[in-house]
Amino acid sequence: MPSICRILSISCLVVAVPFAAHAGEVDPEGKRLLKVWQDTAFGISAVPPVSFVLDGVPSAELCANWVQAQTEESGETATTFVRKLTNPEGTLELRLEGKVYQDYPVIEWTVYLRNTGTTDTGIFEKFRSCDAALGLFGSDPLTLHQNKGDNCTADSFEPFQTALVPGADLAVANTGGRPTQTAFPYFNLEGQGRGVIFVVSWAGQWEALFSRAADGAVRIGSGQQGVHFRLHPGEEVRGPMTVMQFYTGDRRHAQNVWRRWMIAHNLPRPGGALPPLPQLAACSSHQYGEMIKADTASQIMFVDKYLERGLRLDYWWMDAGWYPCDGQWPKTGTWEVDETRFPGGLRPITDHARNKGVRSIVWFEPERVHKDTWITENHPDWVHGGKDGGLLKLGEPEVREWLINHVDTLITEQGIDLYRQDFNMDPLDHWRKNDAPDRQGITEIRHVEGYFAYWDELRRRHPDMLIDSCASGGRRNDLETLRRAVPLLRSDYIMEPTGNQCHTWTLAEWFPFFGTGTSKTGDYEILSTICPHFTACWDQRDDAIDFPRIKGLVDQWREYGKDYFGDYYPLTAYSLDSADWIGWQFHNPETGGGTIQVFRREKAEAASKTLPLFALDAEKKYRCWNTANPAAATVLPGSALLSPGLEIVLDAAPSAAVWRYEATE
Repeated sequence: MPSICRILSISCLVVAVPFAAHAGEVDPEGKRLLKVWQDTAFGISAVPPVSFVLDGVPSAELCANWVQAQTEESGETATTFVRKLTNPEGTLELRLEGKVYQDYPVIEWTVYLRNTGTTDTGIFEKFRSCDAALGLFGSDPLTLHQNKGDNCTADSFEPFQTALVPGADLAVANTGGRPTQTAFPYFNLEGQGRGVIFVVSWAGQWEALFSRAADGAVRIGSGQQGVHFRLHPGEEVRGPMTVMQFYTGDRRHAQNVWRRWMIAHNLPRPGGALPPLPQLAACSSHQYGEMIKADTASQIMFVDKYLERGLRLDYWWMDAGWYPCDGQWPKTGTWEVDETRFPGGLRPITDHARNKGVRSIVWFEPERVHKDTWITENHPDWVHGGKDGGLLKLGEPEVREWLINHVDTLITEQGIDLYRQDFNMDPLDHWRKNDAPDRQGITEIRHVEGYFAYWDELRRRHPDMLIDSCASGGRRNDLETLRRAVPLLRSDYIMEPTGNQCHTWTLAEWFPFFGTGTSKTGDYEILSTICPHFTACWDQRDDAIDFPRIKGLVDQWREYGKDYFGDYYPLTAYSLDSADWIGWQFHNPETGGGTIQVFRREKAEAASKTLPLFALDAEKKYRCWNTANPAAATVLPGSALLSPGLEIVLDAAPSAAVWRYEATE
């Protein structure tokens, strides 16, 4: 069957990867496996790996005599392709638009379905953007590696495994229409010495299907969940984007190839450059109840105090509540600055910060509309829910055009450098209630298309602006979202050390850039939340806080945080147990150096832990030091650091340490 994978106009610029050594270290055998599978799945006589049912007839049967055509265009790092299948009557077209990467063993595609006739189509169901047979595993034992999605809990993103045995039939889906809520659309299917990373990218309600026949044959599928629609004449819809990375050898190495591909081809580059590492923001939300009790003077005071204490900020963060909301930040829908608290708007704050080298982040939540706000009073027809509030009809061009122009004006007039978009509601019920019985799924599709079109236009108008993706924390981080934005708050579960250690441990396998923050001031709490982006929530009115000590921790992080774009290796098992140690390593293959972060939790009895490191040269020697005491550095052979490993001593529980290493001459 057919499909189209539109090459998104938002696709990242093709630039060199941050560490030059990466480009030559991708998996050549994985590329060979991809080529073998691609020839089978996308050969001109093959039915592409998508499927649907039309009026009860499976596409494999329906499309047997459809006309096929394919075009390709080779670029510097990828070959783009468009595959079309058209029915003999010329009334229905399926397209696949995709990319095969030349520098990574990765293929991606998106499916499009278009009614090219003059009457409505029949009913489409089970529209699978991916329906792929995988013949590379034979009779191997198979393990499906998964993660939980975000649910604002310590165990958000927790990894788990499922054995895919003959006869297995496994379905996975998110909840509520937010794509990384409770389930996570990033999977690693591992056999013996080979595997496939499989990703479903859909900013709505998705499902993924994994099955294994009695003879061991494997099939994976995915699509928008619950579709049952007919298409009107001239109407086109799209499905989720599918990404597959083939690999051989170690699963951990495959995850690092994934990280490199994410950096090289996905991570946003405002102004043509990757976001700087590491990145420090600060806010006063915990002191002023978000922004509902803040004013111009308080924001300027906080910025100045941070800088006076030597805490150099990349961004000043103004979160929810800067608009008229009657002292209740969830009352969204009047997108104007509350000038009773901020005379002259936010511009006096953003200008003051910018003059001191600090850019500004401002929070928006345009999709959730509260009653008794400008939108519900003036345009209830723009809202699923009308005057009572609900979900903005972002899929409607008139509504989207207004929002683009209005927010664009605010960004320009208020001097906003980073646009932060939140989404504190489940949209699925609104989408489904809006659809007629024979149009189930259409409103969701239009909203997803509108969401991306909105961001794409903001990025076009503000090419130097970074976008922050938030949805009650980390509940909307599908891959297409992460091509446009970064998650500066990976979960709303913040502050507590153990859960945040575990969030870093597991998310670093998939996302090379993410953030969190804390208002806690102890070393252990701060080090437990330090990651590529960190938001400081320390009360600058409190002179009793030991800011010189905190500055020391931040200054050290400014140095070792440069390794966060390196390869990532967990050094311990994942664990939420307060009696365990946990730790990880970021290795920079260009310099041969790296960073180790280790935590002894409050009930861990052992005062030391020996941790075997990864990716070092056994023949070289390495200078190793604790960032808290660099003068006590020691030189150790790579062979010893690989096995038995680096001994970390932490006398107190709980406590944390950051170690660094570099190859010596």
